[in-house]
Amino acid sequence: MTIKIYQADAFTDKLFGGNPAAVCPLDEWLPDATMQKIAMENNLAETAFFVKKDDGYLLRWFTPELEIDLCGHATLASAHIIFTELGYGKDTIYFDTVKAGTLIVKRDGDKYLLDFPSRPPFAADIPEGLIAALGGVKPKEVYRARDYMLVYENEEQITAMVPDHSALAKIDTLGVIVTAPGKDVNFVSRFFAPAAGVPEDPVTGSAHCNLIPYWASRLGKNELHAYQLSSRKGELWCELKGDRVIMAGKAVTYLRGAIEV
Repeated sequence: MTIKIYQADAFTDKLFGGNPAAVCPLDEWLPDATMQKIAMENNLAETAFFVKKDDGYLLRWFTPELEIDLCGHATLASAHIIFTELGYGKDTIYFDTVKAGTLIVKRDGDKYLLDFPSRPPFAADIPEGLIAALGGVKPKEVYRARDYMLVYENEEQITAMVPDHSALAKIDTLGVIVTAPGKDVNFVSRFFAPAAGVPEDPVTGSAHCNLIPYWASRLGKNELHAYQLSSRKGELWCELKGDRVIMAGKAVTYLRGAIEV
């Protein structure tokens, strides 16, 4: 069986920036084990698979280790491929997902607008070992939704952080977000998920489902500009709209190919 595969860099307008995702359009679902093996072989933070259904698409995402509940950059990459490679003629794509409901992506000039659920984090106690795993610098605040979110005083603390990924993988959560006010933007962040096979995710849309409501409340404004400070760096234009968040970003195609399964 031959399966088309694309790779796109999301939340960037430059190749080798942002977050790379593999995208596989399917006529019907492959066995779960096969999709997981493809994601493991790709060895990217996420591989997205989608199937056309009526006027929209069914969408799933796999890290090298497991299927996840929500992924922003691979959704953006999937939309980019549908718009630019598959001849989609409308300006809005509807993705149906099992655990995140309907996700909407709109084309707006050179950006894609992702309409995702808002997931406000709640104050939490910090688990044993987490501060040490992040280099020993204590955060000002600790929150949790799907992931732990640690808030620091300044951008320099975020960029200087050198986590112990083996220790982080033992924390009882999918990932860990670290964030602080930005010097040139409203806020900055990084995201670590070694337990999911992703030591550091370059740009994380799902994390911004937590970050956007937090920073909108703290700064008293619903429109925000953000950087994710991985080595590849990503840029997001964000908005809180009730129980939804909007994340706008760009994408570029890196690879077109085929998988023989």
